[in-house]
Amino acid sequence: MVVMERICWAPPPGLSHPAADGSWQVQLDVADDMVVAAEVVTGRLHRGAEKLFESRDYRAALALADRHDWLGAFGSEASLAKLVERMVGITVPPRAAWLRALLAEQERIAHHLLWLSATAEVAEPTDSGAAVAAAAAAAAAAAGFAARERLLDLLERYCGGRMHPMVNRVGGLAYDCDDPWLDEAVAAAAGAAPAAAALGQALGADDRLHGLATLTAAQAKAAGASGPLARAAGWTRDLRLDRPSPVEHELAESGALRRVTRTDGDAAARFGLLADEVAVSAACVEHAADRIRQTTGPVAVALPRSVRVPVGHGYLGVENPAGINGWYLVADGGPTPYRLKLRTASFGNARSLAHALPGTALADVDLAMMSYLLVQGDLDK
Repeated sequence: MVVMERICWAPPPGLSHPAADGSWQVQLDVADDMVVAAEVVTGRLHRGAEKLFESRDYRAALALADRHDWLGAFGSEASLAKLVERMVGITVPPRAAWLRALLAEQERIAHHLLWLSATAEVAEPTDSGAAVAAAAAAAAAAAGFAARERLLDLLERYCGGRMHPMVNRVGGLAYDCDDPWLDEAVAAAAGAAPAAAALGQALGADDRLHGLATLTAAQAKAAGASGPLARAAGWTRDLRLDRPSPVEHELAESGALRRVTRTDGDAAARFGLLADEVAVSAACVEHAADRIRQTTGPVAVALPRSVRVPVGHGYLGVENPAGINGWYLVADGGPTPYRLKLRTASFGNARSLAHALPGTALADVDLAMMSYLLVQGDLDK
């Protein structure tokens, strides 16, 4: 007789999952130590972020926009700024547009390195070459963390923050950069690519990741998953290429930005795709740095003290490191949003766990969760 048991999974001590920075829980139905059904518990870290936006003017809202996804903070605040700029009719200076692109890809590299390095650090291969594989994974993890630290140091030098940049402004950026900083940014991104490749190779050699928590393209689409998680399942959507800005269009035309996909949809495919995307982002950083050197002028436009968005509504989605970050803004002509709705990558990614986890051995759930791009604040808002 098969006995069904419902358990509440939470990240155990020592599991360096970014979503563990909160009250993340997943309800699992288990039979014979195999997951039969899974449901993510949402709302435990909910703080009403969308209503908080509506009590702040558009400038102050940007500082709040990087709080929910602390691994994709720059992209979140930049996307809200871009939506407001579009609705007001502001065109940012070219230098600011390219610097935003560089910082976004720099953040993508740091994001991917964290997931790869954290997983390599806790993975414990069980095959005959386990000792050698574990040593290789540990060395790759150390190199990955070092490469990520270098990127965060550069961000701190640029704006003073490592987690919450708060550097985007309606109309551009708060700070410019100099050529020595650009040189270091290119070197740091270039150094991250081989570190990510080594991590991808080390994780790809772990047999437990193959066939683990498999997600199909249809399931990813139905659940609203996006970003690397969906592309690893064969759903090729990448807003940088499907709905490109002028800067992203040039990056694609130059060959620096290209679409990376996998079809297996398992944990190994997700980690492999993350490693591949680091190399793409490094190429984008190099191209963006070249364009910044060639472009003079300010990085922001002069605006009145009070920014008011004309009556109307608009939506903008961008490709954040973990997936699509979207904003729906309803404006009434005043200095604050009438309504601001946030579509987060983590929410759709979390919903897809209901498709991916059934059939997973209970002993492998921790490892399966490490392959899921979730941040608790992004999930619960």
